[in-house]
Amino acid sequence: MMERVRAVLVTADDTMLVIRRTKPGLPVYWVLPGGGVEPTDKSREAALHREIHEEIAGKADIIRLLHTVESDEERQLFYLARIATWNFEDRTGPEFSAEGRGEYALEEIPLTAEGLEGIDLKPEEIAYVLRGAIDVGALVDASAL
Repeated sequence: MMERVRAVLVTADDTMLVIRRTKPGLPVYWVLPGGGVEPTDKSREAALHREIHEEIAGKADIIRLLHTVESDEERQLFYLARIATWNFEDRTGPEFSAEGRGEYALEEIPLTAEGLEGIDLKPEEIAYVLRGAIDVGALVDASAL
């Protein structure tokens, strides 16, 4: 089974970093930074650090596993993390140069119910989990979790 790791990256301003995906013939949608766990990764957390570095040239402090989404083909592990530095221009992931992959744009959205309602975050299950956590105030101070 393929494993993917993704991060809810909370900034110092209590916003969240998301990647807007634009693909020909599909409606625009957003995803959380992350990607596949590779055999050379020492752990899932190491894979997430690598992916954050590749996708946004960032460094994050992983706080905890937030949620897991599983299907027959893959398991996605969503982590809560604080991010202090990033530079989308210095990204190095191989997906950015692959033809036909569409566009990737990094966006900062408010970590609020309204912020989440303004985007089509995939998968829908993580959007639902995040809305619930925001409603009870569990993500406002991510460093306290």
